[in-house]
Amino acid sequence: MPIRTIAAVAIALLAGTTLALAVTKDDAVTMVKKAVATIKDQGKDKAYVEISAAGGKYVDGEIYVVVQGFDGVTLAHATNPKLIGRNMIDEQDVDGKYFAKGLVESGQKQASFWYDFKFVNPATKKIQVKDMYCETVTPTVVCAGVYRP
Repeated sequence: MPIRTIAAVAIALLAGTTLALAVTKDDAVTMVKKAVATIKDQGKDKAYVEISAAGGKYVDGEIYVVVQGFDGVTLAHATNPKLIGRNMIDEQDVDGKYFAKGLVESGQKQASFWYDFKFVNPATKKIQVKDMYCETVTPTVVCAGVYRP
């Protein structure tokens, strides 16, 4: 088999692998449901430690779980432990949208919802729109999201 053909096949296989690893909104929903089940089964204190564990099961590529209290305080964060305990209620995205406040307000009105804002994608280091799926576990919202291309 000529080298060009082998190279073309290898590139096609790699491209297919990359596409197969792309995350979807369904993946975010699944991740949130898994976190909510853990909170309900183990209790919030134990679950928040598990959700926040470095390299744990609440991170899958760009999808990770965040638990935000209705007061705006981050209670668990699967990728950034520095945010745990921090009140995010007055934080804004690049367009001036108060994203934590919006998450809290939506969570106080709905059992589950989608919410979007702009945030730095840790994989690309670029600011992108992030679609967050959240479920309310009063007095918190449990969220995970995907970045739009």
